[in-house]
Amino acid sequence: MRGKTITLDADAYHRLKARKRPGETFSSVVRRAYFKDSAPTGEDLLKWADDASTPVSEGYLSAVEEAVSRDAPPDDPWT
Repeated sequence: MRGKTITLDADAYHRLKARKRPGETFSSVVRRAYFKDSAPTGEDLLKWADDASTPVSEGYLSAVEEAVSRDAPPDDPWT
């Protein structure tokens, strides 16, 4: 794959480096970066959920499923 050389200010480089995981490339860090000006798509959320490094425990997922199963719509005030 062809690469591109870019120039970063020192503060931007240090922020990028701080988010770099062991064995990860800077390209990978940029690919998983979240930029506030763009809302995640459904595809983005599915990729996040499928990522093995996603820090969501089975206990948390079970608690969410239990809460959803107990959640009922509010009473209709118009009836």
